[in-house]
Amino acid sequence: MLPRHYSGDPRSVERGPSLLVFTTTFPNEKQPQLGLFVRERMFRVAQRVPACFVAPVPWFPLQPLVGRYRPYFRPTPARVEQQGGHEVHHPRFLSVPGVLKRADGFLLAASTLATVRRLVKQHGVTLIDAHFGYPDGYAATLLGRWLKLPVTVTIRGNEEVLARNPALTPLLASGLRRALRVFSVSDSLRTLALDLGVEDGKAITVSNGVDLDTFQPIPRTDARRELGIPLSAPVLVSVGGLVEGKGFHRVIAALPPLRAALPELVYLIAGGPTPIGDWRPHLERQTRELGLEGVVRFLGPVPPERLKWVLSAADVFVLATAREGWANVFLEAMACGLPVVTTRVGGNAEVVRSGDLGILVPFGEQDALANALREALTRSWDRGAILAYARENDWDRKVDRLVEELRTAVAA
Repeated sequence: MLPRHYSGDPRSVERGPSLLVFTTTFPNEKQPQLGLFVRERMFRVAQRVPACFVAPVPWFPLQPLVGRYRPYFRPTPARVEQQGGHEVHHPRFLSVPGVLKRADGFLLAASTLATVRRLVKQHGVTLIDAHFGYPDGYAATLLGRWLKLPVTVTIRGNEEVLARNPALTPLLASGLRRALRVFSVSDSLRTLALDLGVEDGKAITVSNGVDLDTFQPIPRTDARRELGIPLSAPVLVSVGGLVEGKGFHRVIAALPPLRAALPELVYLIAGGPTPIGDWRPHLERQTRELGLEGVVRFLGPVPPERLKWVLSAADVFVLATAREGWANVFLEAMACGLPVVTTRVGGNAEVVRSGDLGILVPFGEQDALANALREALTRSWDRGAILAYARENDWDRKVDRLVEELRTAVAA
């Protein structure tokens, strides 16, 4: 009999570890864009080895009251969802917003113990696989200790901020050091793990990939007709949650002189609110103050299957981000033939690894960003080379390596 997770791929019946994927950052019915990059990676792993999914959601007694004034604050999904043939469990865990963050790791573990214990028995779980170092990774290593199971932790970018927080750094470090393996999505994050005391042999980089079935070029004429954009217009595009850290406001601030040289300029922003906030009102106000109402277009959240149309309508992808681990969206843009302009932070230089793929600028240098955008829009790019690079980073290659590392870790 085939296992429950079987998806038609014969690799899904290969023998190997049985995973319980544990993360608070995962899509759900209320937040469909949350943690898509985690689901994309781990659903593909689940085609090769058995896996079940636990995506806890934060809760505290006054949450409904806060939700009246902040509609995007911690929307609560059903306790169990069906996603892609998998059950995704959403147990609640006690978390007081803004305070007692040192307790989040323990409270996350204690609140989810009953659910995790039941699924471990039901699915014959042999490994807990957590995503993000704190509170998720720390909580997972507590669960592993209580249930006598090994734990792997994947770090994805927010650990750089946590490592600068004196109250949380010891908890982050202890969780990572207790893990059987620490997977990082970039070499810069692997270096951070080593700095936090993870043994060299336990820290492994396995970057994310790109879904080439979903992201591929659409003829520009068709894409622009779909969005109502003139064929002659130079077009920039950004994709991401509308939060300060993604830097949409930095790009908007760079547009006035760019528009003077390129009067038909269009800037597309695809993204919506996130659990940590919604900067759209701020960005719309900035757009009005700079007289850019005809330039900046807010598209709202765009589902992955439609995103290739938005990307294919553009000439250049830009993200003036404050931090990143490994930005999947760069590869998604490249898979549609776009060069990338972004900041030299985190793992960005590992994705945009050469000048043939885009331009890196120092974070916070507004003139450098404006100059890079002008150059990118007026330069003749080898789109074929950009597409070829994206295709070298398809998901199958990345997941094959990750599954092999998981098998090796459990066997050892």
